Amino acid sequence: MIFEMNEDFLHYLWKFQKFDTSKFYTSTNEKLHIVNQGSHNFNSGPDFFNAQIEIDNQLWAGNVEIHIKSSDWYAHNHELDPAYDNVILHVVWIHDVEVHRKDGSVIPTFVIKNHTPKSAITQYQKLFSKSKKWINCENDFADVDEFVIENWLERLYFERLQKKETLIISELEDSQNHWESLLFKMLCKNFGLKINGDSFFSIGKSINFSVVKKCSQDLESLEALLLGQAGMLEGDKEDQYFKALKSKYEYLKHKFKLENSSVIIPKYFRLRPPNFPTIRLSQLANLYANKTNLFSKVIASEKLDELYRLFDIEASSYWNNHYNFGVPSANRKKQITKSFIDLLIINTIIPIKFCYARREGRDASEEIINLTSEIASEENSIVKKFNSLKSISINAYQSQALLQLKNEYCDKNKCLQCAIGNSIMNSEEGK
Repeated sequence: MIFEMNEDFLHYLWKFQKFDTSKFYTSTNEKLHIVNQGSHNFNSGPDFFNAQIEIDNQLWAGNVEIHIKSSDWYAHNHELDPAYDNVILHVVWIHDVEVHRKDGSVIPTFVIKNHTPKSAITQYQKLFSKSKKWINCENDFADVDEFVIENWLERLYFERLQKKETLIISELEDSQNHWESLLFKMLCKNFGLKINGDSFFSIGKSINFSVVKKCSQDLESLEALLLGQAGMLEGDKEDQYFKALKSKYEYLKHKFKLENSSVIIPKYFRLRPPNFPTIRLSQLANLYANKTNLFSKVIASEKLDELYRLFDIEASSYWNNHYNFGVPSANRKKQITKSFIDLLIINTIIPIKFCYARREGRDASEEIINLTSEIASEENSIVKKFNSLKSISINAYQSQALLQLKNEYCDKNKCLQCAIGNSIMNSEEGK
């Protein structure tokens, strides 16, 4: 098997000191002793910050840079970047050129290849073998200690929340720090689910929340507002409810100078009737017509039952025997299901609670874990596949964490930045 080196493996070797330190010298035969390997930097700049290295019995404090070849220093133009001025050690697999500081002095170089055990290389090759696998470690995943997986999943879940925080903060700024307005837009997005999420989000962004608030005292006006902005009150239909909503929307459009040219038209294709945009928008209208100060209530709700009661909403009575305007159907209340509320909690409520607490300088991690631990694991192809390898996902925070694991680590081959990948590497090297 041909061994293809990459810097992630060198980072792993350095971070966990997976090499022989006996007879430990630089490329220019200076004695080396690692006091502290430094903190791994995943952003721009040197690879490890605040390291402490003894070179010929003199202690140096600074940064460590890692490359496949020492000439990569110049290939990456580090000699022109002040961020690299404080590099005290250059760690490389192949030493093909001396690297100099701006003052002309040589940066000490450690050739890690000469000290790397064959067991580490063998396990690395095994983990990244070219054989077609769903994830690199699928043959070893079942044997990973449950404690390692559980702790890693909790960390991954909060990493996923931090990623969602980026969108929330952006929308919060766009809403002039109005949390009620932000919540409305994020609920719009998630009422649309995967297929109509972008469409419903564009509807929410097209309406100033002050208009929603003014219309919330009249359910029919609020429903007309949402359906009208969605472009679903266009044309003519021989249906009295359609005509009533259209008339109200035209009045609201003129009164509030509404504009919906940027709205993405909702889709019906591949949707089950309970998820039709007509039903979901009516339910959303009912939520805001029946629940005042929704954001405050969301933040105050610490128990799952409180959130279930808060979102116990159904569509308007017209939709009891309709899914589309003018097309009668069997009589059935279009109530929001528990599973749909779970999705709202997972994708909207929890991320907003997390973000709001961080903005206030509070740690809400315990409350969030308690809430998501009570929600059953999501059922999707990624979660099902992981559970087929090892039964690990029983609640929502675990299923969310597995999505983060697959999308941000497995698919990007970041196995050596993953606690599971590290555990497999360590267990094999110890055999």
